[in-house]
Amino acid sequence: MLTSLLQSLDLKSILLFLVIFLLIADYIKNRRPAKYPPGPLALPFVGNLFNIDSKQQHIYFTKLAEVYGNIYALRLGQDEVVFVTGYKMVKEALVGQAETFEDRPSSPVANRVYQGDGGLFPSSGHKWRRHRRFTLTTLKNFGLGKKTLENAICQECRYLQEEMESQKGDPFDPKDLLNNAVSNIICQMVFSRRYDYTDDTFKKIIHMMTEAIYLEGTLWGQLYEAFPAIMKYLPGRHNDIFKDYENISAFIRKEVERHKDNFDLENPRDYIDAYITEMKSGSCNPADGFDETGLVLNSLDLFIAGTETTSTTLLWALLLLIKNPDVQEKVQAEIDHVVGQSRQPSMDDRANMPYTNAVIHEIQRIGNIVPLNGPHMATKDTTLGGYFIPKGTALMPMLTSVLFDKSEWETPEEFNPGHFLDSEGKFRRRDAFMPFSAGKRVCLGEQLARMELFLFFVSLFQKFRFSTQEGVELSLQGDVGVTHSPFPFKIFAHTR
Repeated sequence: MLTSLLQSLDLKSILLFLVIFLLIADYIKNRRPAKYPPGPLALPFVGNLFNIDSKQQHIYFTKLAEVYGNIYALRLGQDEVVFVTGYKMVKEALVGQAETFEDRPSSPVANRVYQGDGGLFPSSGHKWRRHRRFTLTTLKNFGLGKKTLENAICQECRYLQEEMESQKGDPFDPKDLLNNAVSNIICQMVFSRRYDYTDDTFKKIIHMMTEAIYLEGTLWGQLYEAFPAIMKYLPGRHNDIFKDYENISAFIRKEVERHKDNFDLENPRDYIDAYITEMKSGSCNPADGFDETGLVLNSLDLFIAGTETTSTTLLWALLLLIKNPDVQEKVQAEIDHVVGQSRQPSMDDRANMPYTNAVIHEIQRIGNIVPLNGPHMATKDTTLGGYFIPKGTALMPMLTSVLFDKSEWETPEEFNPGHFLDSEGKFRRRDAFMPFSAGKRVCLGEQLARMELFLFFVSLFQKFRFSTQEGVELSLQGDVGVTHSPFPFKIFAHTR
């Protein structure tokens, strides 16, 4: 009967039937439950994907909150994502319901890069908790929060100063130097080595890292997330994401092999040695995932996280203080008063430098280094802000909306160090200062980043007066991928 029915239909009728069938199936599959967050009308199959401003996503998402409220939903391809905006609602999600939203949703990009559930960033559940705990303990053992790490950062500051001095007053792009300098700190903790600023291989690795992080946050990355079954067979820049990560992983595997060749159980040198020790201990449950693949992927995460965000923050620091020379002068006056010119700064100085500390915090706020945040996932049915969030729903707590929340900041759109100073000029903490996220998934390198930012920042402005080429207007807009980076710019570094 079915055969005779099909024979009686022409090709157009069959195609029309298939289209109607697919539309109905798409509607049924993506029908939202009662009390679900509101959002703009989604197109069949692609959802809201092509409504997004791919160059300034965080601005687009922030504007949607003005229409639909602090909690709203978008459909990106076949996936629903609930966006949470504003300090109070983001805090409720990440801190108030920390355990409910501690997991990561499945990501086609991460599944391909991390081979399933590996790595510190994309993994969830027992394996993630075990590896995060091990990593925090290990980093502390190798200097995190200790004077030995502070000394290593100060030494790298001297190398960076020498490289800037070698420019001899000529204009230069500071990005590569900052990337290299900051990366050398995490490299010493993970690989027990630093790389010279002239090392071409390391320069290429850093470039690949920067490119991959940028592309992940662009339309290319979003298309792969939405339609992986199709995109993996198509040409395009999304393929560069995976090529870059493969090359970086290969670079890390060579370091792992180097460590295995001269491994000494009694004298662990760094994170890789500590991980190998854990692998050899025999006390690990197989579910913990302590294997060589896990070592490479964890090291990949530490390498990327320990380089990109801090070096980008320092880039914004140079740009913002060049654009605000009065702030640069006040910072240098405080440095001269507290530290002077004859010794290097130390973390002990920070308590006596409220203005400089406030400036660094305001750079992090206005620079908005990670505009969106990492995605979270509901581990059970819950409610948030009066809306029903089903188990398995992807949640995006937007950091931009917190750092620019009009109800939390006096002048959110302006660069204003006064946000972090009280009426007496003393430094004041702000609850809505959340550049490292919050809750269970707060950045595990926050302590390291704070130390690096203070020491690199003070060392640079102690030594140099920074400016840009005459007639050049530096932009505050920047490139937006996973991170928010300044457009390329050149500076003069004049010795003070």
